[in-house]
Amino acid sequence: MRRMSMALALAVAVAAGGLGVAAATAQAAPASPVQGPPFPYADCIKATAQHGESRAYGKWHCDQLVKRGWVKPPKR
Repeated sequence: MRRMSMALALAVAVAAGGLGVAAATAQAAPASPVQGPPFPYADCIKATAQHGESRAYGKWHCDQLVKRGWVKPPKR
């Protein structure tokens, strides 16, 4: 479970701005802020869908990441 959470957190990070791309662009344009944790809930849902998780399991997974502080709570 922990490995899956770490993989999802990495996927959210890549979806939110890309780790390698952010590092390359940070040198070229330091004025642009890089999105860090906590990530938006919508990005988490998109990342779970891209990785083939069902809608219900993706929601559960993102809710677990909210509890850990990696993802912002959803706006209701």
